[in-house]
Amino acid sequence: MATWTRSQVAELVDHTLLKPEATEADVAALITEAADLDAYAVCVSPSMLAAVNRAGASGRKIAAVVGFPSGKHVSEVKAHEASVAVMMGADEIDMVIDVGAAVSGDFDAVRADVAAVRTAVPNAVLKVIVESAALLEFADERTLIEVCRAAKAADADFVKTSTGFHPAGGASVRAVTLMAETVGPEVDVKASGGIRTAADAIAMLDAGATRLGLSGTRVVLDGLPN
Repeated sequence: MATWTRSQVAELVDHTLLKPEATEADVAALITEAADLDAYAVCVSPSMLAAVNRAGASGRKIAAVVGFPSGKHVSEVKAHEASVAVMMGADEIDMVIDVGAAVSGDFDAVRADVAAVRTAVPNAVLKVIVESAALLEFADERTLIEVCRAAKAADADFVKTSTGFHPAGGASVRAVTLMAETVGPEVDVKASGGIRTAADAIAMLDAGATRLGLSGTRVVLDGLPN
């Protein structure tokens, strides 16, 4: 296994603020901290993109969530939300699938949902949040595999474990391993949800994650060697 340094991990972090009560001041603090930590990107709600623009992204990539956190939006709404987010400056879109469609085995619907967003934002990096913990709890490993295949077929750039809001939980080594094995080198894997320590982060990276979604980024990075 690789020996991960603080700077190596920082380059893979989406420094995230998705709390409903987040304010413009919180967003400005997020950006300042992301720059201080040299995180790769900041990830915010679409309604906070104007605040990101006013504060300036300090050289970070900007990611916005779509269909968040339930995924129960119709595809046209997700596509429009993604398009608006890109027009407001988002470089990357993290969309949530309809988990119920996946649990019921309607993988064609999952693929069509992702494809609608992909069509709306052809030049943005598209990450597909599959809620892996929920799929493993309410369905099985095959469901998680088929959802990742559907996202890959719809030209997603990443499959992503979790919103961090589902009661089933967040990222797990088991899920990341399955996801990475399924999509192969053509699609990246973002681990997010419940990653609170350096050991958690390293476990996800060693399992195949190529990006991390963190809200407690400083604590994670402080646990890594320089």
